[in-house]
Amino acid sequence: MKTTTDVVRVEKPWGYELHWAKTDRYVGKLIHIDAGHALSLQYHNRKDETIFLWSGRMLFEIQVDGALTSRELAPGERVHVSAGTVHRMTAIDDCDVFEVSTPELDDVVRLEDRYGREGK
Repeated sequence: MKTTTDVVRVEKPWGYELHWAKTDRYVGKLIHIDAGHALSLQYHNRKDETIFLWSGRMLFEIQVDGALTSRELAPGERVHVSAGTVHRMTAIDDCDVFEVSTPELDDVVRLEDRYGREGK
């Protein structure tokens, strides 16, 4: 049996992630995004994920029918992001997001990034 000491904190330029579950089939994360900060405009080749906004407000951008659309999310809303879908999260307020995904943590293709990480 694993305990809470197995939670891994990963610092990010926009906040941090807490990896609270990791198996060969899925990953569970708590993602904290500081107000005014944004994750990369990105997509995943294999990774499939669902995000659930727990607290705060966020602008969520997602590609629909080839066009990037955006909408504000409030606590309790969720979005499914399938592999190959361009998306980005931007915090209006400090945000806490639960993400459950397939386990490919390194599968990120960054198209734009405020922190100079494009192509990494």
